[in-house]
Amino acid sequence: MTPEQLKTSILQRAMEGKLVPQDPNDEPASELLKRIKAEKEKLIKQGKIKQDKNETEIFRGDDGLHYEKFPDGSVKQVDVPYEIPESWEWVSLNSISQKITDGSHNPPPNAGVGIQIISAKNIIDGKIDFSLSQRFLTKKDFLKEDSRTEIRAGDILLSIVGSIGKVALAPKNIDFTAQRSVSVIKTLFLDNTFLSLVFSSPYFQTTLIKKSSGTAQKGIYLGELKQILIPLPPINEQLKIVDKFNVLLKKHLQYNNLYLSLMNLNSAFPEKLRKSILQYAMQGKLVPQDATDEPVEVILEKIREEKQRLFEEGKLKKKDLQESIIYQGNNLSYKHIPKSWVLTTLGNVGFWRSGATPSRSNPLYFGGEIPWLKTGDLNDGYIYHISENITALALKETSVKLIPSDSVLIAMYGATIGKIGILTFPATTNQACCACTPYNILNNQYLFWYLRFSRDKFIEMAEGGAQPNISKEKIVGFPIAVPPIREQRKIVYKIECLLDKVNHL
Repeated sequence: MTPEQLKTSILQRAMEGKLVPQDPNDEPASELLKRIKAEKEKLIKQGKIKQDKNETEIFRGDDGLHYEKFPDGSVKQVDVPYEIPESWEWVSLNSISQKITDGSHNPPPNAGVGIQIISAKNIIDGKIDFSLSQRFLTKKDFLKEDSRTEIRAGDILLSIVGSIGKVALAPKNIDFTAQRSVSVIKTLFLDNTFLSLVFSSPYFQTTLIKKSSGTAQKGIYLGELKQILIPLPPINEQLKIVDKFNVLLKKHLQYNNLYLSLMNLNSAFPEKLRKSILQYAMQGKLVPQDATDEPVEVILEKIREEKQRLFEEGKLKKKDLQESIIYQGNNLSYKHIPKSWVLTTLGNVGFWRSGATPSRSNPLYFGGEIPWLKTGDLNDGYIYHISENITALALKETSVKLIPSDSVLIAMYGATIGKIGILTFPATTNQACCACTPYNILNNQYLFWYLRFSRDKFIEMAEGGAQPNISKEKIVGFPIAVPPIREQRKIVYKIECLLDKVNHL
């Protein structure tokens, strides 16, 4: 159950008389209604309020059913929303209020300073936020508008246009008035804090929406608002409900904090699990070592042979033949790798190259058949589509190079640093990408996952201000732990199986 669902459930139980026990010694709500009616009649005689000639009365008949009595004396049965305790009464909002009005329909121009006139936008989380939607009236204009709303401390403010159903009590010691989107409700002999809970309850909120109308902006007419039925407990029970709700609200806050922590944990858990899987894989702890696999010496010899072949083909320079082997114990981050693994550098396990961008001033360089990859095309997976192509002329006349299928790419610039991908077709790249065609001692999928595992370290290595970057030199000098080729394949298979399960959590 979400915190909001829990709060809604508490409110509904409160409105059904199930939050606190009924006390048979409490004066029933019917007596409270008599006092309210008598007070309204007195105020009418004194000319302080006007008589509502359309006001009806809800009562419970001897048959236990509810009826509505109209000013002309006619009576009709009404369906009440739900059952309430015997000591409670269903009443119309109008029958317990001395005044229900809305704010100005045509407010004066904003004076910039003075006394504030609020709108529905100012009602936030049960309070009036005067910092929002600031509009001010002169003293003269305020007095005119105040004669309509007469907002005083403790009055109930209810949004009735736009964001319908937001509730707040008017604060003390602040003069302000309201625009049309806010209704002002003045009650008699009621606990307005309790009534604000009624207004926040699921039943009342749903009723407001049902009775609202309008297309561009929903609203509810005052006539409809006045006729909404509300549950009325004895006054003592109203106070008890408010006290109980406040106690539960503190517990609800604790629940909300725990819920958010759990949600954050659930959200972060898959990514943390992915990182743990990759870390175990790159430490040789994900699959068991096989004594029949080729030893370190064979891996090293294969690296030498591959580099010598590329040198003879003119693809490597003589300086690239120099071995860069970091044996176990020289690097604390990799001291726990298995004895059958070799610790070397990325530049020692594959042929690396960066790309280029043909001059866009030459229209003959773009729109051809040769894929040209940018960092935005990297998707941390297999690359099946590239958004832009260059021509054979661009390949011939510029420094772009065609990279073979199955090569592994990594982004070197900006926000995409560390993004990776595996080509499924030959392609060229821009200068923000670095591509590796692994030697035959290295599985390209293993390299892919190793680069993914190392992404945070690549980001830490980035330099520069507005657009940080890592250089090709830093990438090729980065360490990599290389298992025997058969173990690499096992590791890749195990990683993909486990990550598939994580993705379905």
